[in-house]
Amino acid sequence: MTITLTPGQVTLAQLERIYRDGAAARLDPATAPGIARAAARIAAIAAGNEAIYGVNTGFGKLASIRIGAADTATLQRNLILSHCCGVGEPLPEPVVRLIMALKLVSLGRGASGVRPVVTTLLEEMLARGVLPVIPGQGSVGASGDLAPLAHMAAVMMGEGEAVFGGTRLPGRDALMQAGLSPVVLAAKEGLALINGTQVSTALALAGLFGAHRAAQAALVTGALSTDAAMGSSAPFHPEIHRLRGHRGQIDAGAALAALLDGSAIRESHLEGDTRVQDPYCIRCQPQVDGAALDLIRQVGRTLEVEANAVTDNPLVLTDDSVVSGGNFHAEPVAFAADILALAVSEIGAIAQRRIALLVDPALSFGLPAFLAAEPGLNSGLMIAEVTSAALMSENKQMTHPASVDSTPTSANQEDHVSMACHGARRLLRMVENLNAILGIEALTATQGIEFRAPLTTSAGLGRVMEVVRGAVPTLKQDRYMAPDLAAAAALVASGALTAPVIDMLPRLEAGLEG
Repeated sequence: MTITLTPGQVTLAQLERIYRDGAAARLDPATAPGIARAAARIAAIAAGNEAIYGVNTGFGKLASIRIGAADTATLQRNLILSHCCGVGEPLPEPVVRLIMALKLVSLGRGASGVRPVVTTLLEEMLARGVLPVIPGQGSVGASGDLAPLAHMAAVMMGEGEAVFGGTRLPGRDALMQAGLSPVVLAAKEGLALINGTQVSTALALAGLFGAHRAAQAALVTGALSTDAAMGSSAPFHPEIHRLRGHRGQIDAGAALAALLDGSAIRESHLEGDTRVQDPYCIRCQPQVDGAALDLIRQVGRTLEVEANAVTDNPLVLTDDSVVSGGNFHAEPVAFAADILALAVSEIGAIAQRRIALLVDPALSFGLPAFLAAEPGLNSGLMIAEVTSAALMSENKQMTHPASVDSTPTSANQEDHVSMACHGARRLLRMVENLNAILGIEALTATQGIEFRAPLTTSAGLGRVMEVVRGAVPTLKQDRYMAPDLAAAAALVASGALTAPVIDMLPRLEAGLEG
Protein backbone atom coordinates (compact mmCIF):
# COMPACT_ATOMS: atom_id res chain seq x y z
CA MET A 1 0.00 0.00 0.00
CA THR A 2 1.47 3.33 -1.11
CA ILE A 3 -0.14 6.68 -0.38
CA THR A 4 0.38 9.58 -2.77
CA LEU A 5 1.04 12.75 -0.82
CA THR A 6 -0.07 16.01 -2.41
CA PRO A 7 1.56 18.76 -0.32
CA GLY A 8 -1.03 21.22 0.90
CA GLN A 9 -3.79 18.62 0.62
CA VAL A 10 -2.61 15.75 2.84
CA THR A 11 -5.40 14.54 5.14
CA LEU A 12 -5.43 13.18 8.66
CA ALA A 13 -6.86 9.94 7.30
CA GLN A 14 -3.83 9.48 5.03
CA LEU A 15 -1.44 10.20 7.86
CA GLU A 16 -3.23 7.77 10.16
CA ARG A 17 -2.82 5.02 7.56
CA ILE A 18 0.92 5.71 7.43
CA TYR A 19 1.06 5.64 11.23
CA ARG A 20 -1.16 2.65 11.95
CA ASP A 21 -0.85 0.52 8.82
CA GLY A 22 2.77 1.17 7.86
CA ALA A 23 1.76 2.47 4.45
CA ALA A 24 4.55 3.70 2.19
CA ALA A 25 4.30 7.23 0.86
CA ARG A 26 5.39 9.02 -2.28
CA LEU A 27 5.08 12.60 -3.39
CA ASP A 28 2.64 13.52 -6.11
CA PRO A 29 4.71 13.66 -9.35
CA ALA A 30 3.28 17.14 -9.91
CA THR A 31 5.65 18.39 -7.19
CA ALA A 32 8.75 17.63 -9.26
CA PRO A 33 9.03 20.94 -11.18
CA GLY A 34 8.71 23.04 -8.03
CA ILE A 35 11.31 20.96 -6.18
CA ALA A 36 13.74 21.22 -9.11
CA ARG A 37 13.19 24.99 -9.50
CA ALA A 38 13.99 25.72 -5.85
CA ALA A 39 17.03 23.41 -5.93
CA ALA A 40 18.39 25.23 -8.97
CA ARG A 41 18.00 28.57 -7.20
CA ILE A 42 19.94 27.32 -4.19
CA ALA A 43 22.67 25.87 -6.42
CA ALA A 44 23.04 29.25 -8.14
CA ILE A 45 23.40 31.02 -4.81
CA ALA A 46 25.98 28.51 -3.60
CA ALA A 47 28.06 29.10 -6.72
CA GLY A 48 27.82 32.89 -6.48
CA ASN A 49 28.80 35.68 -4.12
CA GLU A 50 25.45 36.45 -2.46
CA ALA A 51 25.45 35.60 1.26
CA ILE A 52 22.34 33.60 2.19
CA TYR A 53 21.86 32.10 5.62
CA GLY A 54 22.42 28.38 5.75
CA VAL A 55 23.54 28.15 2.13
CA ASN A 56 26.94 29.72 2.37
CA THR A 57 27.05 30.91 5.98
CA GLY A 58 27.40 29.34 9.39
CA PHE A 59 24.34 28.56 11.50
CA GLY A 60 22.60 30.30 14.36
CA LYS A 61 24.97 32.67 16.14
CA LEU A 62 27.62 31.74 13.54
CA ALA A 63 25.56 33.12 10.64
CA SER A 64 27.97 36.01 10.11
CA ILE A 65 30.73 33.61 9.06
CA ARG A 66 30.88 33.18 5.29
CA ILE A 67 31.50 29.71 3.85
CA GLY A 68 33.25 29.28 0.49
CA ALA A 69 31.63 27.41 -2.41
CA ALA A 70 34.15 24.57 -2.12
CA ASP A 71 33.07 23.90 1.47
CA THR A 72 29.27 23.86 1.12
CA ALA A 73 29.03 20.04 1.12
CA THR A 74 31.32 19.85 4.15
CA LEU A 75 29.20 22.50 5.85
CA GLN A 76 26.05 20.42 5.45
CA ARG A 77 27.74 17.21 6.60
CA ASN A 78 29.18 18.93 9.65
CA LEU A 79 25.79 20.42 10.41
CA ILE A 80 24.11 17.02 10.54
CA LEU A 81 26.81 15.24 12.51
CA SER A 82 27.19 18.03 15.07
CA HIS A 83 23.44 18.16 15.62
CA CYS A 84 23.07 14.42 16.32
CA CYS A 85 22.76 15.10 20.04
CA GLY A 86 19.56 13.28 20.86
CA VAL A 87 19.28 11.29 24.07
CA GLY A 88 16.76 8.90 25.56
CA GLU A 89 14.81 5.99 24.20
CA PRO A 90 14.30 5.81 20.43
CA LEU A 91 10.96 6.98 19.11
CA PRO A 92 8.51 4.20 18.15
CA GLU A 93 8.83 3.06 14.55
CA PRO A 94 5.31 4.17 13.55
CA VAL A 95 6.20 7.68 14.72
CA VAL A 96 9.45 7.58 12.72
CA ARG A 97 7.51 6.63 9.58
CA LEU A 98 5.24 9.57 10.18
CA ILE A 99 8.20 11.91 10.67
CA MET A 100 9.66 10.85 7.33
CA ALA A 101 6.32 11.27 5.55
CA LEU A 102 5.82 14.73 7.04
CA LYS A 103 9.30 15.77 5.96
CA LEU A 104 8.46 14.61 2.44
CA VAL A 105 5.33 16.77 2.45
CA SER A 106 7.25 19.82 3.62
CA LEU A 107 10.04 19.39 1.08
CA GLY A 108 7.46 18.66 -1.60
CA ARG A 109 6.05 22.19 -1.37
CA GLY A 110 9.05 23.30 -3.43
CA ALA A 111 10.27 26.01 -1.09
CA SER A 112 13.15 24.22 0.64
CA GLY A 113 15.69 24.00 -2.17
CA VAL A 114 16.57 20.30 -1.93
CA ARG A 115 17.32 18.22 -4.98
CA PRO A 116 14.94 15.48 -6.12
CA VAL A 117 17.54 12.89 -5.06
CA VAL A 118 16.85 13.83 -1.42
CA THR A 119 13.09 13.36 -1.60
CA THR A 120 13.50 10.18 -3.63
CA LEU A 121 15.76 8.69 -0.96
CA LEU A 122 13.19 9.46 1.73
CA GLU A 123 10.49 7.81 -0.36
CA GLU A 124 12.59 4.70 -0.91
CA MET A 125 13.55 4.44 2.75
CA LEU A 126 9.86 4.47 3.64
CA ALA A 127 8.98 1.97 0.93
CA ARG A 128 11.76 -0.46 1.85
CA GLY A 129 11.51 -0.08 5.62
CA VAL A 130 14.76 1.70 6.46
CA LEU A 131 13.77 3.51 9.65
CA PRO A 132 16.30 5.82 11.35
CA VAL A 133 16.87 5.36 15.07
CA ILE A 134 15.78 8.72 16.48
CA PRO A 135 16.30 9.42 20.20
CA GLY A 136 13.19 10.97 21.69
CA GLN A 137 14.77 13.80 23.70
CA GLY A 138 16.76 16.85 22.74
CA SER A 139 14.41 19.23 20.93
CA VAL A 140 13.10 22.49 22.39
CA GLY A 141 10.65 22.95 19.52
CA ALA A 142 12.22 25.94 17.81
CA SER A 143 14.77 26.23 15.03
CA GLY A 144 13.07 23.00 14.15
CA ASP A 145 13.37 19.67 15.92
CA LEU A 146 17.08 19.89 15.25
CA ALA A 147 18.59 17.00 17.18
CA PRO A 148 16.00 14.31 16.38
CA LEU A 149 15.78 15.29 12.70
CA ALA A 150 19.58 15.25 12.49
CA HIS A 151 19.47 11.57 13.46
CA MET A 152 17.11 10.97 10.53
CA ALA A 153 19.31 12.93 8.12
CA ALA A 154 22.44 11.15 9.34
CA VAL A 155 21.10 7.83 8.07
CA MET A 156 20.45 9.39 4.68
CA MET A 157 24.18 10.26 4.64
CA GLY A 158 25.16 6.73 5.65
CA GLU A 159 25.81 7.69 9.26
CA GLY A 160 23.90 7.07 12.46
CA GLU A 161 21.76 3.97 12.99
CA ALA A 162 18.63 2.56 11.41
CA VAL A 163 16.33 -0.41 11.82
CA PHE A 164 15.97 -2.64 8.78
CA GLY A 165 14.28 -6.02 8.75
CA GLY A 166 13.86 -5.84 12.51
CA THR A 167 17.60 -5.37 13.12
CA ARG A 168 19.36 -2.23 14.34
CA LEU A 169 22.27 -1.48 12.02
CA PRO A 170 24.72 1.29 11.15
CA GLY A 171 22.98 3.66 8.76
CA ARG A 172 25.20 2.80 5.79
CA ASP A 173 24.64 -0.94 6.27
CA ALA A 174 20.89 -0.50 6.54
CA LEU A 175 20.80 1.46 3.29
CA MET A 176 23.04 -1.06 1.55
CA GLN A 177 20.94 -4.04 2.63
CA ALA A 178 17.86 -2.25 1.33
CA GLY A 179 19.54 -1.62 -2.02
CA LEU A 180 19.99 2.11 -1.43
CA SER A 181 22.97 4.45 -1.46
CA PRO A 182 23.73 7.36 0.87
CA VAL A 183 23.36 10.88 -0.45
CA VAL A 184 26.04 13.58 -0.31
CA LEU A 185 24.12 16.63 0.82
CA ALA A 186 24.44 19.76 -1.28
CA ALA A 187 23.97 23.38 -0.26
CA LYS A 188 21.17 23.94 2.28
CA GLU A 189 19.97 20.33 2.11
CA GLY A 190 21.14 19.44 5.59
CA LEU A 191 19.49 22.54 6.98
CA ALA A 192 16.26 21.78 5.11
CA LEU A 193 16.19 18.29 6.62
CA ILE A 194 16.67 19.33 10.24
CA ASN A 195 14.81 22.64 10.24
CA GLY A 196 11.16 21.84 10.73
CA THR A 197 8.52 20.71 13.16
CA GLN A 198 8.07 17.18 11.82
CA VAL A 199 9.08 15.33 14.99
CA SER A 200 6.83 17.43 17.22
CA THR A 201 4.01 17.17 14.71
CA ALA A 202 4.38 13.41 14.26
CA LEU A 203 4.29 12.87 18.03
CA ALA A 204 1.27 15.15 18.36
CA LEU A 205 -0.47 13.28 15.53
CA ALA A 206 0.25 9.96 17.24
CA GLY A 207 -1.30 11.44 20.38
CA LEU A 208 -4.26 12.69 18.37
CA PHE A 209 -4.99 9.33 16.74
CA GLY A 210 -4.69 7.55 20.08
CA ALA A 211 -6.79 10.14 21.91
CA HIS A 212 -9.61 9.97 19.38
CA ARG A 213 -9.74 6.18 19.54
CA ALA A 214 -9.77 6.40 23.33
CA ALA A 215 -12.52 9.04 23.23
CA GLN A 216 -14.65 6.66 21.17
CA ALA A 217 -13.90 3.84 23.61
CA ALA A 218 -14.85 6.07 26.56
CA LEU A 219 -18.36 6.47 25.15
CA VAL A 220 -18.65 2.69 24.88
CA THR A 221 -17.31 1.99 28.36
CA GLY A 222 -19.43 4.85 29.69
CA ALA A 223 -22.55 3.33 28.17
CA LEU A 224 -21.65 -0.05 29.67
CA SER A 225 -21.17 1.61 33.07
CA THR A 226 -24.51 3.38 32.75
CA ASP A 227 -26.29 0.05 32.32
CA ALA A 228 -24.19 -1.66 34.98
CA ALA A 229 -25.20 1.06 37.46
CA MET A 230 -28.80 0.99 36.19
CA GLY A 231 -28.36 4.62 35.30
CA SER A 232 -30.77 6.72 33.27
CA SER A 233 -30.43 7.36 29.56
CA ALA A 234 -32.72 10.40 29.82
CA PRO A 235 -29.76 12.83 30.06
CA PHE A 236 -28.74 11.66 26.58
CA HIS A 237 -31.91 13.02 24.96
CA PRO A 238 -30.83 14.87 21.82
CA GLU A 239 -32.83 18.03 22.53
CA ILE A 240 -30.84 18.64 25.72
CA HIS A 241 -27.65 18.80 23.71
CA ARG A 242 -29.08 20.79 20.83
CA LEU A 243 -30.14 23.41 23.36
CA ARG A 244 -26.49 23.75 24.43
CA GLY A 245 -25.22 23.66 20.86
CA HIS A 246 -21.68 22.25 21.15
CA ARG A 247 -20.97 19.83 18.33
CA GLY A 248 -18.96 17.39 20.46
CA GLN A 249 -21.66 17.25 23.14
CA ILE A 250 -24.35 16.63 20.54
CA ASP A 251 -22.32 13.82 18.97
CA ALA A 252 -21.41 12.24 22.32
CA GLY A 253 -25.01 12.33 23.53
CA ALA A 254 -26.24 10.75 20.30
CA ALA A 255 -23.65 7.98 20.58
CA LEU A 256 -24.59 7.17 24.17
CA ALA A 257 -28.28 7.11 23.31
CA ALA A 258 -27.68 4.82 20.34
CA LEU A 259 -25.47 2.48 22.35
CA LEU A 260 -28.11 2.05 25.07
CA ASP A 261 -31.08 1.77 22.73
CA GLY A 262 -32.93 -1.50 23.29
CA SER A 263 -31.37 -2.29 26.68
CA ALA A 264 -33.63 -4.49 28.79
CA ILE A 265 -31.76 -3.27 31.86
CA ARG A 266 -32.79 0.30 31.07
CA GLU A 267 -36.38 -0.69 30.39
CA SER A 268 -36.57 -2.47 33.74
CA HIS A 269 -36.28 0.69 35.82
CA LEU A 270 -38.04 3.30 33.73
CA GLU A 271 -40.85 3.28 36.29
CA GLY A 272 -40.62 3.32 40.06
CA ASP A 273 -36.90 4.15 40.36
CA THR A 274 -36.45 6.07 43.60
CA ARG A 275 -33.34 7.77 42.28
CA VAL A 276 -34.17 11.12 40.72
CA GLN A 277 -30.76 11.81 39.15
CA ASP A 278 -27.53 9.93 38.57
CA PRO A 279 -24.13 11.18 39.73
CA TYR A 280 -22.35 13.46 37.30
CA CYS A 281 -19.99 10.75 36.03
CA ILE A 282 -23.06 9.08 34.48
CA ARG A 283 -25.33 12.04 33.80
CA CYS A 284 -22.75 14.48 32.42
CA GLN A 285 -20.92 12.18 30.03
CA PRO A 286 -22.03 14.09 26.93
CA GLN A 287 -20.91 17.38 28.44
CA VAL A 288 -17.46 16.14 29.51
CA ASP A 289 -16.58 13.64 26.80
CA GLY A 290 -18.22 15.91 24.22
CA ALA A 291 -16.08 18.86 25.28
CA ALA A 292 -13.02 16.62 25.04
CA LEU A 293 -14.13 15.55 21.56
CA ASP A 294 -14.37 19.19 20.51
CA LEU A 295 -10.80 19.76 21.70
CA ILE A 296 -9.57 16.64 19.89
CA ARG A 297 -11.15 17.85 16.67
CA GLN A 298 -9.69 21.34 17.18
CA VAL A 299 -6.25 19.79 17.54
CA GLY A 300 -6.93 17.75 14.41
CA ARG A 301 -7.51 20.92 12.41
CA THR A 302 -4.29 22.49 13.71
CA LEU A 303 -2.19 19.43 13.03
CA GLU A 304 -3.61 18.91 9.55
CA VAL A 305 -2.48 22.43 8.68
CA GLU A 306 0.92 21.85 10.24
CA ALA A 307 1.36 18.53 8.46
CA ASN A 308 1.04 20.37 5.15
CA ALA A 309 3.29 23.26 6.14
CA VAL A 310 6.77 24.31 5.06
CA THR A 311 8.64 24.74 8.30
CA ASP A 312 12.32 25.08 7.42
CA ASN A 313 14.41 28.22 6.89
CA PRO A 314 15.32 30.07 4.72
CA LEU A 315 12.67 29.52 2.07
CA VAL A 316 12.75 29.89 -1.71
CA LEU A 317 9.71 32.00 -2.53
CA THR A 318 7.76 32.05 -5.79
CA ASP A 319 9.66 35.11 -7.03
CA ASP A 320 12.94 33.18 -6.54
CA SER A 321 13.93 35.30 -3.55
CA VAL A 322 15.39 33.40 -0.61
CA VAL A 323 14.10 34.80 2.66
CA SER A 324 14.72 33.94 6.30
CA GLY A 325 11.72 33.63 8.57
CA GLY A 326 10.55 31.66 11.58
CA ASN A 327 8.27 28.86 10.35
CA PHE A 328 10.37 26.38 12.30
CA HIS A 329 8.93 27.67 15.57
CA ALA A 330 6.53 24.98 16.80
CA GLU A 331 4.20 27.12 18.94
CA PRO A 332 1.04 25.92 17.13
CA VAL A 333 2.04 22.32 17.79
CA ALA A 334 2.92 23.08 21.41
CA PHE A 335 -0.50 24.63 22.00
CA ALA A 336 -2.20 21.71 20.25
CA ALA A 337 -0.32 19.18 22.39
CA ASP A 338 -1.24 21.02 25.58
CA ILE A 339 -4.91 21.15 24.59
CA LEU A 340 -4.89 17.46 23.74
CA ALA A 341 -3.33 16.63 27.10
CA LEU A 342 -6.28 18.35 28.81
CA ALA A 343 -8.77 16.28 26.83
CA VAL A 344 -6.96 13.00 27.53
CA SER A 345 -6.75 13.78 31.23
CA GLU A 346 -10.43 14.65 31.57
CA ILE A 347 -11.70 11.62 29.66
CA GLY A 348 -9.74 9.47 32.10
CA ALA A 349 -10.88 11.46 35.14
CA ILE A 350 -14.60 10.96 34.54
CA ALA A 351 -14.10 7.33 33.51
CA GLN A 352 -12.28 6.66 36.77
CA ARG A 353 -15.20 8.05 38.74
CA ARG A 354 -17.52 5.62 36.96
CA ILE A 355 -15.22 2.74 37.95
CA ALA A 356 -15.26 3.98 41.55
CA LEU A 357 -19.06 4.16 41.48
CA LEU A 358 -19.44 0.59 40.26
CA VAL A 359 -17.20 -0.96 42.92
CA ASP A 360 -18.86 0.96 45.77
CA PRO A 361 -21.97 -0.85 47.09
CA ALA A 362 -23.27 2.44 48.49
CA LEU A 363 -23.51 3.86 44.96
CA SER A 364 -23.84 0.91 42.58
CA PHE A 365 -27.56 0.22 43.09
CA GLY A 366 -27.37 -3.33 44.35
CA LEU A 367 -24.10 -4.60 42.93
CA PRO A 368 -21.82 -6.55 45.30
CA ALA A 369 -18.86 -4.76 46.83
CA PHE A 370 -15.99 -4.51 44.36
CA LEU A 371 -18.01 -6.68 41.99
CA ALA A 372 -16.74 -9.78 43.79
CA ALA A 373 -18.82 -12.96 43.69
CA GLU A 374 -18.07 -13.54 47.39
CA PRO A 375 -16.95 -10.19 48.84
CA GLY A 376 -14.59 -10.62 51.75
CA LEU A 377 -13.24 -13.95 50.63
CA ASN A 378 -12.56 -12.26 47.29
CA SER A 379 -11.40 -8.69 46.72
CA GLY A 380 -12.76 -8.61 43.19
CA LEU A 381 -11.88 -5.42 41.32
CA MET A 382 -10.85 -3.49 44.43
CA ILE A 383 -7.26 -2.87 43.39
CA ALA A 384 -8.07 -2.55 39.70
CA GLU A 385 -9.98 0.57 40.74
CA VAL A 386 -6.96 1.76 42.73
CA THR A 387 -4.77 1.28 39.66
CA SER A 388 -7.19 3.36 37.60
CA ALA A 389 -6.94 6.12 40.22
CA ALA A 390 -3.14 6.01 40.07
CA LEU A 391 -3.18 6.31 36.27
CA MET A 392 -5.72 9.13 36.42
CA SER A 393 -3.53 11.06 38.84
CA GLU A 394 -0.42 10.46 36.76
CA ASN A 395 -2.16 11.91 33.71
CA LYS A 396 -3.30 14.93 35.68
CA GLN A 397 0.30 15.58 36.71
CA MET A 398 1.46 15.37 33.08
CA THR A 399 -1.18 17.84 31.94
CA HIS A 400 0.84 20.89 32.99
CA PRO A 401 1.29 22.89 29.76
CA ALA A 402 4.68 22.58 28.10
CA SER A 403 4.10 25.69 26.01
CA VAL A 404 4.37 28.05 28.97
CA ASP A 405 8.01 27.11 29.40
CA SER A 406 10.83 28.63 27.40
CA THR A 407 14.55 28.93 27.80
CA PRO A 408 17.12 30.79 25.68
CA THR A 409 19.43 28.56 23.64
CA SER A 410 22.24 28.90 21.11
CA ALA A 411 23.96 31.88 22.72
CA ASN A 412 20.61 33.70 23.07
CA GLN A 413 19.99 33.71 19.34
CA GLU A 414 17.07 31.36 19.85
CA ASP A 415 15.66 33.17 22.84
CA HIS A 416 12.06 31.91 22.82
CA VAL A 417 11.22 28.27 22.23
CA SER A 418 7.99 26.25 22.26
CA MET A 419 8.90 23.00 24.02
CA ALA A 420 6.51 21.33 21.58
CA CYS A 421 8.46 18.13 21.19
CA HIS A 422 8.34 16.88 24.74
CA GLY A 423 4.86 18.35 25.14
CA ALA A 424 3.79 16.09 22.29
CA ARG A 425 5.90 13.11 23.36
CA ARG A 426 4.17 12.90 26.77
CA LEU A 427 0.90 12.31 24.92
CA LEU A 428 2.00 8.78 24.05
CA ARG A 429 2.33 7.93 27.75
CA MET A 430 -0.89 9.72 28.62
CA VAL A 431 -2.89 7.87 25.98
CA GLU A 432 -1.37 4.60 27.16
CA ASN A 433 -2.56 5.42 30.69
CA LEU A 434 -5.99 6.36 29.40
CA ASN A 435 -6.27 3.09 27.48
CA ALA A 436 -5.54 1.23 30.71
CA ILE A 437 -8.19 3.22 32.62
CA LEU A 438 -10.80 2.53 29.96
CA GLY A 439 -9.78 -1.12 29.86
CA ILE A 440 -10.43 -1.34 33.60
CA GLU A 441 -13.79 0.36 33.11
CA ALA A 442 -14.68 -2.15 30.39
CA LEU A 443 -13.90 -5.03 32.77
CA THR A 444 -15.75 -3.39 35.65
CA ALA A 445 -18.85 -2.49 33.67
CA THR A 446 -19.03 -5.86 31.93
CA GLN A 447 -18.81 -7.61 35.29
CA GLY A 448 -21.52 -5.31 36.64
CA ILE A 449 -23.89 -6.00 33.74
CA GLU A 450 -23.38 -9.74 34.21
CA PHE A 451 -24.64 -9.34 37.79
CA ARG A 452 -27.87 -7.86 36.36
CA ALA A 453 -28.80 -11.19 34.70
CA PRO A 454 -31.28 -12.27 33.52
CA LEU A 455 -31.66 -8.67 32.39
CA THR A 456 -29.51 -7.86 29.38
CA THR A 457 -28.00 -4.76 27.86
CA SER A 458 -28.50 -3.53 24.29
CA ALA A 459 -27.52 -5.60 21.28
CA GLY A 460 -24.59 -3.33 20.44
CA LEU A 461 -23.20 -3.33 23.96
CA GLY A 462 -23.76 -7.08 24.09
CA ARG A 463 -21.41 -7.46 21.13
CA VAL A 464 -18.84 -5.30 22.94
CA MET A 465 -19.14 -7.54 26.01
CA GLU A 466 -18.45 -10.55 23.83
CA VAL A 467 -15.20 -8.90 22.71
CA VAL A 468 -14.28 -8.22 26.34
CA ARG A 469 -15.03 -11.77 27.40
CA GLY A 470 -13.12 -13.13 24.42
CA ALA A 471 -10.01 -11.58 25.94
CA VAL A 472 -10.75 -11.68 29.68
CA PRO A 473 -13.05 -14.27 31.31
CA THR A 474 -15.56 -13.34 34.00
CA LEU A 475 -13.96 -12.81 37.40
CA LYS A 476 -15.55 -15.52 39.59
CA GLN A 477 -12.70 -15.93 42.07
CA ASP A 478 -9.67 -13.78 42.74
CA ARG A 479 -6.79 -14.45 40.34
CA TYR A 480 -3.58 -12.90 39.08
CA MET A 481 -5.02 -9.73 37.57
CA ALA A 482 -2.22 -7.94 35.72
CA PRO A 483 -2.68 -9.91 32.45
CA ASP A 484 -6.41 -9.11 32.51
CA LEU A 485 -5.74 -5.39 32.75
CA ALA A 486 -3.14 -5.53 29.98
CA ALA A 487 -5.50 -7.46 27.70
CA ALA A 488 -8.32 -5.00 28.32
CA ALA A 489 -6.06 -2.00 27.61
CA ALA A 490 -4.97 -3.68 24.37
CA LEU A 491 -8.61 -3.94 23.28
CA VAL A 492 -8.95 -0.18 23.66
CA ALA A 493 -5.63 0.64 21.98
CA SER A 494 -6.24 -1.63 19.00
CA GLY A 495 -9.79 -0.47 18.37
CA ALA A 496 -11.14 -3.99 18.95
CA LEU A 497 -13.35 -2.76 21.78
CA THR A 498 -15.16 -0.24 19.63
CA ALA A 499 -15.21 -2.24 16.40
CA PRO A 500 -18.66 -3.85 16.98
CA VAL A 501 -20.31 -0.42 17.36
CA ILE A 502 -17.98 1.83 15.38
CA ASP A 503 -20.82 3.16 13.19
CA MET A 504 -22.46 4.63 16.29
CA LEU A 505 -19.39 6.58 17.37
CA PRO A 506 -18.29 10.11 16.42
CA ARG A 507 -15.61 10.37 13.75
CA LEU A 508 -12.61 12.66 13.95
CA GLU A 509 -13.18 14.03 10.46
CA ALA A 510 -16.78 14.95 11.20
CA GLY A 511 -15.58 17.88 13.23
CA LEU A 512 -13.16 19.18 10.61
CA GLU A 513 -15.72 20.46 8.14
CA GLY A 514 -16.11 24.12 7.40
